[in-house]
Amino acid sequence: MRAAIINWIKSYYLIDGKFTEQAEKVYNADMIWWTLGLIGGLLIASAIVWYVSRFILLQIVHTFSAKSKATWDDHLMHNKVFSGLALLAPLAFLSYFLTIVFFHYDGVLKYSDKLVTILVIMGIMTIFNRLFNGLRDIFLELPSLKDKPIQSYSQILKILVSGILFIIALSVLTEQSPWFFLGGLGAISAILLLVFKDSILGFVGSIQLSTYDMVRVGDWVTVDKFGADGEVLEINISTVKVQNFDNTITTIPTYSFISDSFKNWRGMQESGGRRVMRSIKVQVDSVKFVTPELMQRLEKVELIGTFMKERQAEIDAYNKENGFEGGLAENGRRQTNLGLFRRYVEFALQQNEHINNELTVMARQLEPTEFGIPLEVYCFTYVKEWQPYEDIIADIFDHLYASIHRFELEMYERPSAASFRSLEG
Repeated sequence: MRAAIINWIKSYYLIDGKFTEQAEKVYNADMIWWTLGLIGGLLIASAIVWYVSRFILLQIVHTFSAKSKATWDDHLMHNKVFSGLALLAPLAFLSYFLTIVFFHYDGVLKYSDKLVTILVIMGIMTIFNRLFNGLRDIFLELPSLKDKPIQSYSQILKILVSGILFIIALSVLTEQSPWFFLGGLGAISAILLLVFKDSILGFVGSIQLSTYDMVRVGDWVTVDKFGADGEVLEINISTVKVQNFDNTITTIPTYSFISDSFKNWRGMQESGGRRVMRSIKVQVDSVKFVTPELMQRLEKVELIGTFMKERQAEIDAYNKENGFEGGLAENGRRQTNLGLFRRYVEFALQQNEHINNELTVMARQLEPTEFGIPLEVYCFTYVKEWQPYEDIIADIFDHLYASIHRFELEMYERPSAASFRSLEG
C-alpha cells in the first residue's frame, strides 16, 4: 500500500515518463503539502470509520436489548461502554495508515506510532472505566449486594487498571521495560504514600467496613464528630455519604468509621423494638405514705386497684405478725404514693398495644439529684420509624403527666420569673 501511494504521487512529477533530478527537487518541495493533505484525509477517514462502527455497533446492541428482558445491557449502554468500544476501530485504522501519511518522514513516523499507541492505551483505559461503572450499576441492582460498598470496589479496580496502563504508556514513550518503572516505585514509595494517603486509608477502611459488616448502604448511622444523623447513601473508597433527616448531605472520610466512634441503628431496626428510655422528675417533698383517703381514691383506678388491695392485705398481715399494727407510719411496712405510681406506670406500659412485652418493660427509680427523683420509663416499641415512634412516646408521657397528680405527686420544674412574681403578689 505504501509503495503504491508513493508511486502514485511521483507520477505527477514525471518528465517525459522519467523521474529526473529537477522533478525530484519539485517533488521534495511539495512533499509538505502532500503530507498535510494525507493527514487531513486520514483524520476525515478515521472520523467516518468511527461514526460507521459506532452506528453499526449501537444498532446491534439496541436490537439485542429490545429483545432481551435483562437489564445488564441497559446499564452498559447507559455508561457508554459500547461507544467506547467503537473508539478502537478508528484508532486501529489510524495506526495502519499512519505509515502512508509520513512515508517521506521516517523520523516523524517513529513518534507518530508512539502517539497512536498512547491513544490506543487511553482508549482502552476509557473502555475499562466505563465497563467498571456499568458493572457497578449491575451489581448494585442485585438485592444481595445492595448494601455492599460496590462503589469502593469499582474505584479500586479503576485505580489498579489505570496504574497498569499508565506504566505501559510510560514504557512506550521511553522505550523502557515496564519492570523498570515498577522497580522505581519502591524508590518513591514514601512520596506515593504521602500523596495517596487518604486513598490508601479509605481503601483499608472500605475493606474493613465490608469484611466486618460495620456499615451498609441504607443503614441509619449517627456520627457525632461530623454532626451526621441519617441514612447511608453511598460508600466509596474515600468517603461515605450520609443523608441527614433534614435532607442535608454529610460527607465523612471512610477511615473515620474505623478510627472514630459512631452509632449504627441497624441492630435496633432488625430487633423486636425501638428503645424508650425517658425519665419523669418527681419532687422529693411530694413523696409520702399513702393515707386512707388517698387509698380510697386510688382503688377506683382499674390498672392499680386490684394490686393495691392485694399489696395492702400482705402489708397488714406482716405488720400484725410483727407487732407494727397501728402507731407511727414509719413503723413497719407502708405503701407510698411514689411506689404505687411506679407500679401504675408499669401496668400502663404492659397494656399499651404499641409496647413489646417480650422485651424489657419497667419503671425504675434512679438516684435522686438536685432536680428531684428520676422515675425512668424503660421499654421497647414495636414501631421503629421516627415520627410514629415519637407520637407513641408523646402519648405515653402525656398520660403519665396527667395522672401523676392523682397520686398526690408533683413533678420538678425549675422556677421561672412568673413563679417569683406570683410570690410577690
